[in-house]
Amino acid sequence: MIIGNKTFGPGHTYIMGILNVTPDSFSDGGKYSKPDTALKHIEDMIKDGADIIDIGGESTRPGYERISEQDEIERIAPVLEAAVQRFDIPLSVDTYKPEVAKEAVKLGAHLINDIWGLKGENLSVPDSGMAKIIAESGVACCIMHNRNLERNSVPIYSENLAVLKDDKSLSGETLTGSSAIVIQELRESLDLALKAGIDNERILLDPGIGFGKTYEDNINVLKDLNKIVKAFDYPMLLGTSKKSVIGLTLNLDKSERTEGTLATTARAVESGCMFVRVHDVKENARFIKMYEAIL
Repeated sequence: MIIGNKTFGPGHTYIMGILNVTPDSFSDGGKYSKPDTALKHIEDMIKDGADIIDIGGESTRPGYERISEQDEIERIAPVLEAAVQRFDIPLSVDTYKPEVAKEAVKLGAHLINDIWGLKGENLSVPDSGMAKIIAESGVACCIMHNRNLERNSVPIYSENLAVLKDDKSLSGETLTGSSAIVIQELRESLDLALKAGIDNERILLDPGIGFGKTYEDNINVLKDLNKIVKAFDYPMLLGTSKKSVIGLTLNLDKSERTEGTLATTARAVESGCMFVRVHDVKENARFIKMYEAIL
């Protein structure tokens, strides 16, 4: 996969370090909202082993409050602009808003990380316009699976498997309904990307742990992660860092979820994910190095 001027090859799990320049993100809201502290955090994450930095200007935690495109741009612009000049590392912008993406690309972003899978917040098909912006700019994209649980909760029904029963890439595999839906709906987003002309070498997929899924769905997707990776000829990113699926499993606050996150990182490595998106870069980098040596 190509992101910026870097090529990421198979056989290793790379690290996407999280930088939230927001006052209200669930794990680190407010810590890096000023450009100086944000840039210092990027520097620290690079030293700790980050391969790409993901900058977010709007919290997407459960129950998040939407902000305007202009407010989001004003949050990310000073950090992104300075980071492009200061660091030789691919920079991602975490946004689902086409206008924010367009401005981020102008400022030098190398990847757009879209939590709504190019479909927009209402999950409409055809797409939100994001795919066209990404295709025309030539940057990479991360396409995440998401659902609106208020309108369309993920059903765990055996008939969802019928969509995949003739899938040669999954021959002989058994999937939960949750995972079948993730595969089916990621393929819809992937189709939008390809029809818009996004380069095959610049597409990254994300099964969307913690987004539009119940606790059981999240566990099922993690359980089936190797099969989800197998279903696509595209690299996969896993983003579970400190999320509620870990907190609920361990009954721990977000400040105590590092070990739980490392368990999911192990799952990502053994399943063949190309990236993990994490807050604790140093711990995950050391873990991956050791775990890959064992494997």
